Order: sequence, then C-alpha cells, then structure tokens
Amino acid sequence: MLLGVPQQDQPKRHRRRPGRGPVSLRPKLAAKARLKWDRREGRDILLYPERGLLLNPVAGAIARRCDGSRTAEDIAREVAAEYPAAAPEAIARDVAEFLEELGARGLLEGPP
Repeated sequence: MLLGVPQQDQPKRHRRRPGRGPVSLRPKLAAKARLKWDRREGRDILLYPERGLLLNPVAGAIARRCDGSRTAEDIAREVAAEYPAAAPEAIARDVAEFLEELGARGLLEGPP
C-alpha cells in the first residue's frame, strides 16, 4: 500500500517495457510529473497527464528526493532518518519498489 491506495484498488502492475534498464542510479521525476501538496487531503499528490497518485507520507518523502542529485541508497538513508521507527531494510525495500513503479509508469527520467 505504498502509494496510499488499498491493494485491491491499485491498478494492475505495468509491465516493464522492453529495453528499459534498471531504475536510474540518480532518480529524477520526469518532466511530465509534478509533485504537489494537496491541502485538502494533507498529503502529497504526484500529478501526470490525465492522472494523479495520492501518496502516503513515505512515498511523498521518496518522491520529494527524486531530483537527480541523490542515489536510491541516499534516498533510502534520508527517508530512514526521517522515519526512525521503521526498519531501514523496510525503507530500502519501499524505495526500490516505489522507484520501480515510477519507472514502469514512465515517471522517472531516463531512457525511453
């Protein structure tokens, strides 16, 4: 439930497109994606053409760090420091899964 949507309500997983390599070493949100704070919901929302993802706090913390200056490991370390009650291994797993999902949706810069 990383994106803040109950598992049964989440869309089907996108298949990786042939030729897409691993998630960028320094993830950066694609130009078509905008991270905004939804005042009404009190949560981050990731907007992209015709869609939006309401993010839970951990997913929002990850997305805010996808600026191309940090590695996935840096992001995991920073988010783990922000959420000390969570196990660092669980945070690292969440970061990897969320970046994979963003990549599958075409929301990270990188090869087409």
